[in-house]
Amino acid sequence: MEGTEHVIRAKSFTYKTSTTWTEGRSGTIGSEGKPTLKISSPPEFKGERGVWTPEDLFVGSVEVCHMTTFLSFAAQKKMTIVSYRSHANGVLEHIDEDYRFTRIVIFPTITVGKDVVETDVHALLREAEKHCLVANSIASIVEVNPTIIVHPG
Repeated sequence: MEGTEHVIRAKSFTYKTSTTWTEGRSGTIGSEGKPTLKISSPPEFKGERGVWTPEDLFVGSVEVCHMTTFLSFAAQKKMTIVSYRSHANGVLEHIDEDYRFTRIVIFPTITVGKDVVETDVHALLREAEKHCLVANSIASIVEVNPTIIVHPG
């Protein structure tokens, strides 16, 4: 209809977790309907070795958000993604009397179908970087350094 404005109403979502202290600097974190994870301070801060830490989960949250945002955009564009894997490095620095993450660098390796143009993959990665809600919610610099492989089949 002419003259009618379309108003987009943004939704609000709430995500709930719960933590329980078990001993020392360790505990568990969970969310309804999901597996419980054992958590601790990192060993550098007198925590337990081999256990998920807030620092691991923080860096992982950015990495997972970037992957799922990219895959969502790729699906919208009907881009053939054969595989996606990544690793991420989060740099924790002591600044102004406190520790804070100053940079998170994500290294995705993406294999795409032979019909996919590599520059299109890079464009979608930039869009994912721009629209990743977790990265947009933090003050650290988030970088993405991809490796793109074109699948021959």
